[in-house]
Amino acid sequence: MSPVRIIYTLGFFFILFVVQESAVSLVHFPISGFSLYLALAISLIAFEDHNGAIVTGFLAGIVLDLSPTSNAPFGQWALILTSVAFLFAVNRDSIADVTSSPITFVIVVAGGVTLALIAYLCFGALLGEENGSLGHDATVLGGNLLWTVIFTPMFLPALRKAHEYSLTARER
Repeated sequence: MSPVRIIYTLGFFFILFVVQESAVSLVHFPISGFSLYLALAISLIAFEDHNGAIVTGFLAGIVLDLSPTSNAPFGQWALILTSVAFLFAVNRDSIADVTSSPITFVIVVAGGVTLALIAYLCFGALLGEENGSLGHDATVLGGNLLWTVIFTPMFLPALRKAHEYSLTARER
């Protein structure tokens, strides 16, 4: 990943973070909330090659760690999203090209978001954070999974075009 793409990606994540915190988090979705930030971050991770996926996951995690509403220790989201990106990068060849089939892509992104949230709960429990009851956590995970499956196809074409636009001639 070139330094220019790192700057573009970081700027995109900052803008996305502001949209998430100022607009999306204020909408009261039935069942539970929706994290546009996580859905787009996991989608970008899925589009990237091996090294780009890990760098993108780390950048997305660092920006998410800057959230003033997060009670998590700094670096927890960076660790989680880098780990999820590593899983995507390592298994990229074995699960074929997930970006070619929209249905597979939506399932993989929804699974990645759910995995990231489960990892957040597990790391939070290890660090002594209050996560709430198991029933509430299951409702939040299920609701986020549902909304991710519903909304991911809506932004997939635009995100694919934006990703292709950000590639340098050498990376194409």
